[in-house]
Amino acid sequence: MPGSYLDEDEVSAERARELVEAGEAWLLDVREGYEWEAGHAPGAHHIPLYELEARQHELPEAEQILVICHTGGRSRMATDALNRADYPTANVAGGMDAWQASGAEVVRDDGTAGAVV
Repeated sequence: MPGSYLDEDEVSAERARELVEAGEAWLLDVREGYEWEAGHAPGAHHIPLYELEARQHELPEAEQILVICHTGGRSRMATDALNRADYPTANVAGGMDAWQASGAEVVRDDGTAGAVV
């Protein structure tokens, strides 16, 4: 079955943070532009869900991709679609809400503190 290089197709925000900080995963944020601008995970890559199909060529093909949104619904849809397309993808459970609740940093593009909206 196509899917994650990990043993699961969903990871906790804490595990996602560990993988991203260790350089073992590529974090894809599929939220809307205004959500991204308010605050996102450091090092995340932004492709809104509605643009994902058209911008799929921007994704790494041989890296673990972790997909995140606000609470996990949109990222689950993106994860399922990318797994069907043979990308090694896992969903971040609870999304940016869980990311922030875990104590992980949320920033704006200019590096200042951001907020999850």
